[in-house]
Amino acid sequence: MKALALRNHLLAGMAGITLLGLTTARADQQVTASLDMTTHLSLLVNELDCDNSHGPQITLEGDLTIDSLKMKLIFMNNAKGTHTATVVNEVDVNLLPEGAKITIPKQPSRGGVGGNPHIYLQFNDGNGQTLSQEYYLGRCVQGLNLTPDLVNQALASVNVHADSCTNHKGPFITMDGTLTLGGLHAKLIFRNNVKGTHTREEAIDVTLIQAGTTKIVLPKQPSRGGVGGNPIISIQFLESDGTPMTDPVTLGRCVQL
Repeated sequence: MKALALRNHLLAGMAGITLLGLTTARADQQVTASLDMTTHLSLLVNELDCDNSHGPQITLEGDLTIDSLKMKLIFMNNAKGTHTATVVNEVDVNLLPEGAKITIPKQPSRGGVGGNPHIYLQFNDGNGQTLSQEYYLGRCVQGLNLTPDLVNQALASVNVHADSCTNHKGPFITMDGTLTLGGLHAKLIFRNNVKGTHTREEAIDVTLIQAGTTKIVLPKQPSRGGVGGNPIISIQFLESDGTPMTDPVTLGRCVQL
């Protein structure tokens, strides 16, 4: 797994999965999961009017790149004479290719603690959850590029459909869905002094990505089981390197999907 420069959450602490629309009829099953996605931010910071009495004007713009998202399909058959199930095949499917990129448009913001303050920047999710340390940007910032790795929450919604359940080569599974990103905010902190007791401070929140507004379509991904007709099917979300992000969730036998 890639090392994270700024990792304030553990990916092991994932939220649970909610299954929707489970029926005995042949229909898609929708699986939703709250996932902590690793994102790579490239943010350009520029400053104008450093000595302006109303405070400097800061502009932020850049790109956000998301790690790939995988799903493991697990096919099981009941062992004869027991109530246990034996895994007979596992297939990994790429739901989101490596390097999905979102462009962050230019965001202007003006400080308010007088001319030429010390400027800091910290990332959060918009709900008070801090995603990074404070970065000291200096006084008059020109062409500074920040490239932190952040762990941010996203909501994955995947539709699972099965065909050819009685085929001796195994069922044919297709999956598609969406990945909706949580919020990403930049907190600009202006301080007129870094020492002593006469420090004046003002913080401004800048929305880089509004929570729930950025949705990535997960294209249809086909996969064949290869374990014979009508197996028990489970799914599990994985990181880009195959590390589990959730526990496996059993959807039922092929004919139930």
